[in-house]
Amino acid sequence: MSKALVITGGRPLSGSVEIPSAKNSVLPLLAASVLCTQPVRLTRVPRLSDVMRCTAILEAIGFSARREGTDILVEPAALRSANLPTGPVSSMRASVLFLAPVLARMGRVETCMPGGCRLGPRPIDIHLDGLVHMGATVKWKADRLILEAPRGLHGIDYTLRFPSVGATETLLLAAACARGATVLRGAACEPEIRDLAEFLKACGASITGAGGPVICISGRRELGGAVFSPLPDRIVAATVACAVASAGGQATLRRCDPFAFSPVLAALQQAGCEVELRGAEEVCVARTGQLKGIGRVFTGVYPGFPTDAAPLLAAALLCAASESSIEDTVFENRFSCSAGFAAMGAEVEAAGHVLEIRPAKRLHGAHVRAGDLRGGAALALAALAAEGETEIAEAEHILRGYEDPARLLRDLGAKTAQKNETVS
Repeated sequence: MSKALVITGGRPLSGSVEIPSAKNSVLPLLAASVLCTQPVRLTRVPRLSDVMRCTAILEAIGFSARREGTDILVEPAALRSANLPTGPVSSMRASVLFLAPVLARMGRVETCMPGGCRLGPRPIDIHLDGLVHMGATVKWKADRLILEAPRGLHGIDYTLRFPSVGATETLLLAAACARGATVLRGAACEPEIRDLAEFLKACGASITGAGGPVICISGRRELGGAVFSPLPDRIVAATVACAVASAGGQATLRRCDPFAFSPVLAALQQAGCEVELRGAEEVCVARTGQLKGIGRVFTGVYPGFPTDAAPLLAAALLCAASESSIEDTVFENRFSCSAGFAAMGAEVEAAGHVLEIRPAKRLHGAHVRAGDLRGGAALALAALAAEGETEIAEAEHILRGYEDPARLLRDLGAKTAQKNETVS
């Protein structure tokens, strides 16, 4: 059974939204709970398909992981399996984060290659190279990856050749319970890295420097547990802001850190939106007239413009009065949504890492397909500005990062619905 998102465009948005906890923080925290010997409670966790896949992995290796209202409670147990389950691993990129914790606990971990959105090559070579330097051996058996460290992992002084978020998280998790001290240089600086470190510290880890390019970790024999509230989702916040830019109107974003997605807000301001900061955790975004193009935008590692927001900004600029272009420096297939934009009447051209956007007189409803999480969300934002009804097939991709996208937009005044489709 496939999901479809149906949106009737032409309605300005109005209202307020409370931003949920960040998917890109919750998933590493669930993986980190494997290191804990006492219960872990994560609060205000959105109901996402990727969260369900993480809890399925935890249960498959022996933990108890259940939802209690808006919380997820993880209770430790003796791990009964070092084999990560193929189903959730093959459909979720973040499953790679379970490698280090299971390896640290059991001295061995076996898995298939992680899946996820088809954004182009997404190697895990930095993850594996760092773990090998910490004492692990890597074996391939057909399409299975096997890591072994029967004597445990040890601390290292290691420089990442690229500030990969996933690799930084993997090595941070490995170092938390490794013997001795670890220094990670060239680390990713995203807020989610800092959130993971704060969680590990709440469980008893010794970590300094997270959120900067050099992270120092003193390994602990074991970690306890914690009650922890993950940070708000800056990409959901960017989605709502770009939705207002696309549809017009205004919305107040509550429980968010405007600084965390300030490059997106700056781009929207440049295009003609009004952005008003209301304290440390609230921002109002409004658009009344036609937007204008903003020239060339480049994505980059934090604190640069986030790659996940690139298609969202593109959707907002489809009907701008002048040209824009967005170059994604992280993934080669970030703009697969361009075919859907074109089906709605947009004047776009995707060439390699670059999406060129020329002024479109108007957009119209169409039947389109979500090929990945953020590209699917971008199609929904474009549909808000289109005349008539747009149906987005394979919307289950969107559900990986948005609890109920139809309700999210409907609460702001959009006409939306979600339906099931039978796939023959």
